[in-house]
Amino acid sequence: MEIALVEFMNGQLKQITSTFHRYMYDQISWESRMFGLVGPRGVGKSTMILQYIKEHREERRMLYVAADHLYFSSHTLVETVDEFAKEGGEQIFIDEIHKYENWSRELKQIHDSHPDLKVGFTGSSVLDIYKGYSDLSRRVPIFMMQGLSFREYLALFHDIETPVYSLDDILGQQARLDAVSHPLPLFREYLHRGYYPFSGDSDFDMRLRQVINQTMEVDIPQYANMNASTGRKLKKLLAVIAQSVPFKPVMDSLATVIGVSRNVLPDYFLYMEQAGMIGQLRDDTGGIRGIGKVEKVYLDNTSLAYLLGREATDIGNIRETFFYNQMRVTQDVISSRISDFEIDGKTFEVGGKRKGKKQITDAAEGYVVRDDIEVGYGNIIPLWAFGLTY
Repeated sequence: MEIALVEFMNGQLKQITSTFHRYMYDQISWESRMFGLVGPRGVGKSTMILQYIKEHREERRMLYVAADHLYFSSHTLVETVDEFAKEGGEQIFIDEIHKYENWSRELKQIHDSHPDLKVGFTGSSVLDIYKGYSDLSRRVPIFMMQGLSFREYLALFHDIETPVYSLDDILGQQARLDAVSHPLPLFREYLHRGYYPFSGDSDFDMRLRQVINQTMEVDIPQYANMNASTGRKLKKLLAVIAQSVPFKPVMDSLATVIGVSRNVLPDYFLYMEQAGMIGQLRDDTGGIRGIGKVEKVYLDNTSLAYLLGREATDIGNIRETFFYNQMRVTQDVISSRISDFEIDGKTFEVGGKRKGKKQITDAAEGYVVRDDIEVGYGNIIPLWAFGLTY
């Protein structure tokens, strides 16, 4: 095997010191002939792959490559995998595969030519992965990974272990943090900067801005064949959203502010949603997840909301953003006709510690989700508890 690739892998493995496993670690079919792991930039996909290699490399011959490595300027993926297989290689991981031209076609060829080889690939640009995925979709499972839950944040940064609770557990007042007397200070900390695994870094703000810039200026424009000026308009749209979320988009006035045709705005919103910059809350008219009418637009997570909103960040928006962001990982969340959210026929009204029950009076099964309370009672549930579901 090319020594440069082996040295690159070893260098990457040396940087992996954490033994903390993300929620997706135990959900991935590591033994599959081929699988994909996708998700927004910065949520820890590469780290998780390298952890797996570090913990299992004694069991089989493995190789980790980055698709944008200089080596691939003069070699193809197919050639590299062929050589690895001839030398007895058993499992290969290809990171950031969307950065390799014609990746979908070559992966299909690798899949068909090496039935005994296990292949995993990742992609930060969710957009490109799905664009090229059609050739492989019938044969390759794709796993979608999100940022840290409040539960994961407590484990990673505070060594506080707590089990995963189901939504029914939470609604039944079963969720608890036994190791923490007062969860609210830790919850505030999480809301400000806890969604990304690099939140402990001193240059957190700068790194998050890099994630935003790469996503908005490189990933989306490349995917959508936009020019640089359209990419700038996309960033302007994100800034407008940051100042006004959650809001129901009025396409005509937005188009005027941004300087684009109103007809392209729904596409722009979809690109940003797929790339992990915003969340779109839909109603139930679609019948199937993800195709209902958009009722509200949020920034994707509270870390983004605090960074982009600055002094204008509204605590009411933060609460709703947190609830939607955490719940969508395990639940189908839609807008409620009478309140904020609906999940499987249950209605949720989200607010501060004095939030009343007025909005859920007519709900068949309604709950008030309150921030700034440590424990719940009856159908009043503390907001922080909804961060323990994954």
